[in-house]
Amino acid sequence: MIRTTNSELETFALAEEIAHTLRGGEAILLCGTLGAGKTTFTKGLAKALGVTKMVVSPTFTIIKEYQGSALTLYHIDMYRIEDEDELYELGIEELYQKDTVTVIEWNKMQELPDRVIRINIDVTGENQRKWEISGLESDNN
Repeated sequence: MIRTTNSELETFALAEEIAHTLRGGEAILLCGTLGAGKTTFTKGLAKALGVTKMVVSPTFTIIKEYQGSALTLYHIDMYRIEDEDELYELGIEELYQKDTVTVIEWNKMQELPDRVIRINIDVTGENQRKWEISGLESDNN
């Protein structure tokens, strides 16, 4: 699926659309340059999942946990991670549970859950983004 957004509000709407497909146990891999909208997308996803806490980038903490109305959301930023061994020390693979959704920015893990949604974000204008999304159930992947 390919979508274009022109504002934060449209990014939130896209995230909400994807949130409605989530059952738990998914990893959402966000790929895009700095400032592409990865955290903005995650804020919209969190809101759609019923998270009431303010969502912030986990760049320095690596992992943030948010409780939604039915699912727990883990937001992980691997930008500062040197290698996959460091991730295993953090126990990230243990976060993949049937009642969680794990959003990963700058993924460096090889072992992922069965259901992976990949989202590539291209900056195409000051506020415009092109979103290439694969792995949704409607993709039959």
